[in-house]
Amino acid sequence: MAVPTKADFRHPTDDPLWAKIVVVGLVLLFLGLVLILPLAAVFAEALRKGLGPALDAITTPDAWAAIKLTLITAGITVPFNALFGLCAAWAIAKHDFPGKPLLITLIDLPFSVSPVVAGLIYVLVFGLQGWFGEHLIDHDIKIIFAVPGIVLATIFVTFPFIARELIPLMQEQGVSEEEAAVSMGASGLYTFWRVTAPNVRWGLLYGVLLCNARAMGEFGAVSVVSGHIRGLTNTMPLHVEILYNEYDFVAAFAVAALLCLLAIVTLVLKSLLEIAQPDVKRGGGH
Repeated sequence: MAVPTKADFRHPTDDPLWAKIVVVGLVLLFLGLVLILPLAAVFAEALRKGLGPALDAITTPDAWAAIKLTLITAGITVPFNALFGLCAAWAIAKHDFPGKPLLITLIDLPFSVSPVVAGLIYVLVFGLQGWFGEHLIDHDIKIIFAVPGIVLATIFVTFPFIARELIPLMQEQGVSEEEAAVSMGASGLYTFWRVTAPNVRWGLLYGVLLCNARAMGEFGAVSVVSGHIRGLTNTMPLHVEILYNEYDFVAAFAVAALLCLLAIVTLVLKSLLEIAQPDVKRGGGH
C-alpha cells in the first residue's frame, strides 16, 4: 500500500483559479455597488456646484449646531459606554453570580430592538404624557426634545459595542493572572487597574472606535426624541434629512459627506489598530 505524501493532501483553500476569480470578483462587485458607488455619489453630489457651496453648507449656523451636538453626544456616550463596558465585561468574564445569563441577554437587547422603538421607550418614560412627565414638568426638567433625551437614546443603542468587544477577550485571557495578583496580597480594585485593564486596552480602544462611529451616525432613536428643532436638537444625520426634504441637495450631501469623512477616519483608525495589534482577539461580530 502506497504511503500518502504531502502532495496527496488537498488544502481547504486549494481551489481552482477560476473559482477564486469568480468569488473575488463577486465580492468586489458587491462592494462596488453597495458601498463604493453610493459613497462616491455622496461626494459627487456634494461637489456638484463646486467646493465653495459645499463649504458654505457646512459652515451655516444650523450646520455648526448639528456638528457640535453630534460631537457632544458622542463625547458623553462613548466614555459612559466605555465605563459600563469595562465593568460589565469584568463582572461577566471574571466572576460567577446569580443572574449572569440575564445580564448578558440585557446587554444584547439593543441589537434586537429597533432604534425607533428605543426612542419611543424614552418618550413613554420621560415624555409629557409619560410615566415621569408630570414630575419633570413640575421641576422644570426637560429630557425629551432636548439634549438629555438625545444622549440617553444614543447610549441605549450603542452601549453593547464596547462590552461585546471586551467580554470574549477577557474570557479568553482567563483569571490566572488575577488570581496570582490576589494571592500576593493585591486588592480587587488594584488587580483590575494593574492587571485586567492593561490586558484589554487594545480591545477597549477597538470598541470605543466602533461605539463612536455608531453614536455619530445614529438616526432612528435620535429622530424620535429630538423634536427636529433647528439649531438645538438636530444632529448631523437629522440635519441631512431636513435639508434633503427641503430639496437643498447640495447642502444635504455636503453635510452627509462630512459625516462620511468622520466615519472614514474612524475606519482608518480601526485598521491601523488592527495592523498594530494583529494578535488582539475581538468578539461581537460587528
